[in-house]
Amino acid sequence: MAARLADIATQAKVSEATVSRVLNGKPGVADSTRQLVLTALDVLGYERPTRLRRTSAGLVGLIVPELANPIFPAFAQHIETALARHGFTPVLCTQTPGGVHEDDYTQMLLERSVSGIIFVSGLHADSLADHERYRQLIARGLPIVLVNGYADDVEAPYVSCDDLASSELAVAHLRALGHTRIGLAVGPERFVPAIRKIAGFRQAMASVVRPDEIEDLIERSLFTVEGGQAAAQRLLERGCTAIVSGSDLMALGAIRAARSMGLRVPQDVSVVGYDDSPLVAFTDPPLTTLRQSVQAMGEAAVRALVDEISGQPAPRAEYVFRPELVVRGSTGAAPEHVRR
Repeated sequence: MAARLADIATQAKVSEATVSRVLNGKPGVADSTRQLVLTALDVLGYERPTRLRRTSAGLVGLIVPELANPIFPAFAQHIETALARHGFTPVLCTQTPGGVHEDDYTQMLLERSVSGIIFVSGLHADSLADHERYRQLIARGLPIVLVNGYADDVEAPYVSCDDLASSELAVAHLRALGHTRIGLAVGPERFVPAIRKIAGFRQAMASVVRPDEIEDLIERSLFTVEGGQAAAQRLLERGCTAIVSGSDLMALGAIRAARSMGLRVPQDVSVVGYDDSPLVAFTDPPLTTLRQSVQAMGEAAVRALVDEISGQPAPRAEYVFRPELVVRGSTGAAPEHVRR
């Protein structure tokens, strides 16, 4: 027991006496300190004493489009952790191509009397989709929060990364390295994040090339490695020395395309991703990317939902989080012939 107390105290950065008071339910411990000890228990894999287990405040649905893209498991992890801190039990629903549809999951969650639903990159991000499904949920009084996507015909709390700013940051970084022939490999333009990335790219490139040249520097494909490879190959054939990608997976596809054409990254071609997915710091080369504030966005989404559930409506507005440029090894100075 002494070793266990010591481990917990070290993890929580408190004294063993404080740990003992928390585990034995003694008074005189601040709520924040008590939470640190309980979190340490969870991190170290110790089971909480029965009296310290929080009674579930209810079920909350979390619908994500897939788990193949590492950014979605990251969102799910942070959102589920935040929900658990508020006493809610998360129910994760993952869509698969040709499998269960978002509407099917929504109906299943309603049948289980969930307290609310968080949608990550759902149909609200599709500008061509029918958003009546969300208006119906709101009309029946179900709290919802929509992450990474925006529909001006649905009055709900939104949490998004600033996609427009991401393109501007990427282009500014590449311009500082001497690149002028910069391409954008992005997903289908029906999706709000792609629409915003394209708008940001056009704005950033307006002072670099003529307006009639910008469209030749934009390629739309799928948000996958294969989609990124196909889009990047077309851009490289047009003489681009740098590529801004709509996702980290697309960026990995762009690197594959460059190498298949005998080009080196970053000596001949620079590549910028988007997301800062887990493990991209360990790719070859490590990927320069725009980091989404996944933890902060997830916590904001949960906070808005909890407010809704507790009868304190969150503002019907979009909370926009600025991305962070993370510079690694996939970007470098433009080739010498470009800098002359």
